[in-house]
Amino acid sequence: MLDKLAFLVALAREHHFGRAAEACGVTQPTLSAGLKQLEATLGVLLVHRSGRFGGFTPEGERVLAWAERIVADAAAMRGEVRALREGLSGHLRLAVIPTALPMVAHLTTPLRQAHPQILFAVRSCPAAEVLASVENLQADAGITYVETAGLGRLRSWPLFEERYRLLTADPAFASRASVTWPELAVLPLSLLTGDMQNRRIIDARLLRAGALPAPVLETNSMIVLMTHVQTGHWASVMPAMIADGWGVRDPVRSIPVQEDQAAPVIGLVYPQRDPLLPLTAALVEQAKAGIRICDNRPENS
Repeated sequence: MLDKLAFLVALAREHHFGRAAEACGVTQPTLSAGLKQLEATLGVLLVHRSGRFGGFTPEGERVLAWAERIVADAAAMRGEVRALREGLSGHLRLAVIPTALPMVAHLTTPLRQAHPQILFAVRSCPAAEVLASVENLQADAGITYVETAGLGRLRSWPLFEERYRLLTADPAFASRASVTWPELAVLPLSLLTGDMQNRRIIDARLLRAGALPAPVLETNSMIVLMTHVQTGHWASVMPAMIADGWGVRDPVRSIPVQEDQAAPVIGLVYPQRDPLLPLTAALVEQAKAGIRICDNRPENS
């Protein structure tokens, strides 16, 4: 039964019978037969089929919710037993928004030092994909914006507040200690693409200042932004953690942007379940024990 429930969870994640079978390490006929056996056992149709995956029936959606819980509980049990016998080990999968990537090492390094057998996989993706990855079990935890709206079945723990810097070599800003959002509107900015939450935040601030965002370069890569800025011929608005972590060299300067509203909070997101997988629980403990560049906001639960 557990294997068949795992088939159902994989199908929900992949939306394709072949890819779900590959993810489960079985052939497609084995997966299809297992799902039909599950339907026969429960006495209901779970999956719409018309030569390909056509979604779940209402009964299938309800069974899927239970399947995700049962499969996760089984994985947690196996991990806890293994940890008792061998210590914490295994792969910890993290999904992280690009602007928070410098934060990852502050969590993984002490965790690795405490538990040398843990292996890490870190994937960079947009904020919505971070949440989806944690919800559908493709990632054990994520780092993203933690506004309470949209977190769904996830919990969060705040890590730091995202502050912004203007990176520019423009001589007009050479002696400035800070800049305002209206001043940024006249610069030929290089920014992240519109599917990134960081870009939407910057656009909202520019619009609030009466400016229409019109970047001269858009990319989904922080490396592309930073390498362009470092030439001295491009300007950008970046989170302070990126600007300070990577550093800038002359003639480029990193200048704080004045704020008149609350800074977005970035934090760790993880499943709202008890018990957590042992590796996820250890990561959450590390996040709570670490120094937060953030006000004392309560955990979202």
